[in-house]
Amino acid sequence: MKTAYELAMERLSKSSPATALTAAQKKEIAELESKTAAKIAERELFLKGEVMKAIDRNDDAAVEQLEKQLVNNRKSLRADLEEQKEKVRQRSPR
Repeated sequence: MKTAYELAMERLSKSSPATALTAAQKKEIAELESKTAAKIAERELFLKGEVMKAIDRNDDAAVEQLEKQLVNNRKSLRADLEEQKEKVRQRSPR
């Protein structure tokens, strides 16, 4: 008797079969992930510094706006990463 997880995985593989990535594709995806992580860290450092300055000025509105900006930056960078990774996956192996 199969578990619900196993049944779900079977249905998923039928609707969108997994494709094997080449070593070059895996390397490219890893590089994209690394670059994106660095960009996110850079933005976090900058914006957290700005948040600290706003806290020192007792500017709650600026703190809230900067925190929202940080969240939006992360989402945007991660969405770009997923888009780039999908392009790598869609390319045919060479």
